[in-house]
Amino acid sequence: MISGKTIICLASGWDYHPTSKHHIMRELSKQNHVIWVNWHASRRPGVAWSDLRHIVSRLGQIRQGARQVSDAITVLTPWQVPLPGWRLAGRFNALMVRRAVHKILGNLPPMPVQIWSFAPDVAELIGNLDLDEELIVYYCVDAFGEFPGYDRELIERLERELLSKCDLVITTSRPLYEKRQRLHSNIHLLQHGVDHAHLSRALHGHLPIPPELRDLPRPILGYVGVIGSWVNLDLVAGLAQATPNASVVLVGPEQTSRGPCAGLPNVHWLGPRAHQVLPNYLRCFDVGLIPFRHVPLAYNANPIKLYEYLAAGVPVVSTSLPAVELLPGAVWLADDVGETVACCAQAIEQNREADRRSRSELMRAESWSARLEHISNLVAATLGEHPGTGSAEGTWAPKVTPARQPAPVGVDCRTADRYCVGPGGRLSISAWPDPGETGRK
Repeated sequence: MISGKTIICLASGWDYHPTSKHHIMRELSKQNHVIWVNWHASRRPGVAWSDLRHIVSRLGQIRQGARQVSDAITVLTPWQVPLPGWRLAGRFNALMVRRAVHKILGNLPPMPVQIWSFAPDVAELIGNLDLDEELIVYYCVDAFGEFPGYDRELIERLERELLSKCDLVITTSRPLYEKRQRLHSNIHLLQHGVDHAHLSRALHGHLPIPPELRDLPRPILGYVGVIGSWVNLDLVAGLAQATPNASVVLVGPEQTSRGPCAGLPNVHWLGPRAHQVLPNYLRCFDVGLIPFRHVPLAYNANPIKLYEYLAAGVPVVSTSLPAVELLPGAVWLADDVGETVACCAQAIEQNREADRRSRSELMRAESWSARLEHISNLVAATLGEHPGTGSAEGTWAPKVTPARQPAPVGVDCRTADRYCVGPGGRLSISAWPDPGETGRK
């Protein structure tokens, strides 16, 4: 396991909803010191209210200075000029980051330094921080150029510059891996992990039910995550309209208009919720939704919510994405409203307490600590300390064996010829098990 290092993490906001970078850095902080640098120079701000609010938030963080968020994690928000691609701005940003980081390093015991970047456009920093770093890691979790407001060609050019300077590249989906495989010789595919110990608490009947869910009609078809342009709200609206006896619940920050979902009586917008209370919400979900559009951003993604739903025992209905595969009794794929309604009904048929526990068990071995153990081997091999444990292709993915799951009926709703729907094509409440059987009263 990586230990005795100072890890400089370059990533978007620490205060954002937890993602893979948060989990990885928390694991690393158990045996290392982490200096998290909030990187906010990837996109030029516009005049939209959301951008102005973001600027005010960043100015507040800059004024606040360094924050000790745990015994071994320090968060910095240095001054940065958000003009990606402008060399003068890049030099200024490197100077500000260097000053902020060295101020913290002066209070830490001397240790080897590693830089881990979750941002693709930080090549200007590499070699200009006066750190004598022993290792540069690029942890690629998204096709960043596809995010709204980003200059795709510019981000891809800056990413190529970073790839030319780093020692180890980790990607989290096969499309990300395949595109960058040509650009680096030490690149690996490592899927996301999950905080199983925390999320499996959703199986415990004693967890309090959130007040906003307590009186909602069942079943609850839920989504957790950022509600951005990649979420297919047309599909969500169609599902809500086709299942008026169900409750569609969206948990997470809204980054796009509600569009066709606005005003629908059975669509409930709860806003962001702390990761600590996520099990309380997931215990009430009868289906976990991943309704992503078929756009490049979603195509390259490996949604952490897939692992989180399963760890909590929740059956998953997702649009067909490269990182989401059919898993009998656990994951159903559907790409239009009719298929989604049908798959939700099938998932609810397999949602008793025993089903939920079996799904959760599938994720027990996929913890973040297990992922970090594999990453540690890759780091050691890169540093020449001992051979790594990757496969010949340099990739790794969890081996899930759903032997204990019941045989599916029409699992892939894009091709299935048997759908569990009620009259008029609507989701049948009769397919939902009695609450007493689920252990989730």
